[in-house]
Formats: sequence, C-alpha cells, structure tokens
Amino acid sequence: MKRQKRDRMERAHARGYQAGIVGRSREDCPYQGIESRSQWLGGWREAVENRSMGIGPK
Repeated sequence: MKRQKRDRMERAHARGYQAGIVGRSREDCPYQGIESRSQWLGGWREAVENRSMGIGPK
C-alpha cells in the first residue's frame, strides 16, 4: 500500500516537472487531491527554477 502511494506521488512530481520544463502554467495542474497536487506543483516549481538557471531536463 505504501509503495503504491509513493509511486503515485513520484509520478505526480515527475509530471509536474515535465510540465514546468516545457513552460506550461501552474494552472494546468490536473490533480485535485491535496497530496498529488502538492507533488505536481513541487515538480513544476523545481523545473521552472531549473529553466531559469539554464538547466535542462533531468
């Protein structure tokens, strides 16, 4: 159970990161749940920060 939950959270973070790298808006977050949305936004913020520093995708 815990592994499945972690996998979903990791996937949400990774999808947020990809969205941020390509320049999508934070308003494009597809998740409604608090935990998933938080992970997606965390990935998105990380990608936006990396983009501003000139760092490409992981």
